[in-house]
Amino acid sequence: MGHREDLLEGAKRCLLEKGFLRTTARDVVKESGTNLASIGYHYGSKDALLAQAYISLIEGVGDDFDPGWGGGGEATAPAGSLERFQEVWASIIDSVPRTRAIWLMSFELVVQGDRLPEVRKLLAEAQEEGRSGIVPLFNGVPEAELDKETVDTEGRFYQTLLNGLMVQWLFDPETATDAAQLTEGLRRVIAGAKKE
Repeated sequence: MGHREDLLEGAKRCLLEKGFLRTTARDVVKESGTNLASIGYHYGSKDALLAQAYISLIEGVGDDFDPGWGGGGEATAPAGSLERFQEVWASIIDSVPRTRAIWLMSFELVVQGDRLPEVRKLLAEAQEEGRSGIVPLFNGVPEAELDKETVDTEGRFYQTLLNGLMVQWLFDPETATDAAQLTEGLRRVIAGAKKE
């Protein structure tokens, strides 16, 4: 690996151990075996490097979400069905213990975003990718084939559910909503909408 990759891997380890705000440039240099000048040369700033490392960590979390990928199982329910909805959310919830540090860091960034405008901009751009990445888990349409309207509607819907669910699971796993409850809630909303 070159310095760029070493820095990214070192930054990921630092983020998982210390979080975003407590990680210093010297921490990353020590962890990566590189030098301070490498950060500026390859990433422009420590915050830009940490943002890229965070995005990389989040992308890895997404691989765990699909019951047919990281979850170790195989997606069995048809795409677009309530059964698939429940299957994917069960897989996402199952990943929480393995990804807890990353989700805690996510909320650290949400709370501190105003203090880190450069990071906030990078992460806002990454949200669009996150929306387009989560939709195929539910509807089975490859990400490259999704239209903007689907990403802007379904993607935002799933991303909003994901963020709310993670708050619950980080705050109190004992009372957090499970996949069956989430699916039953959606089933009832759909039934109520059909009555109108």
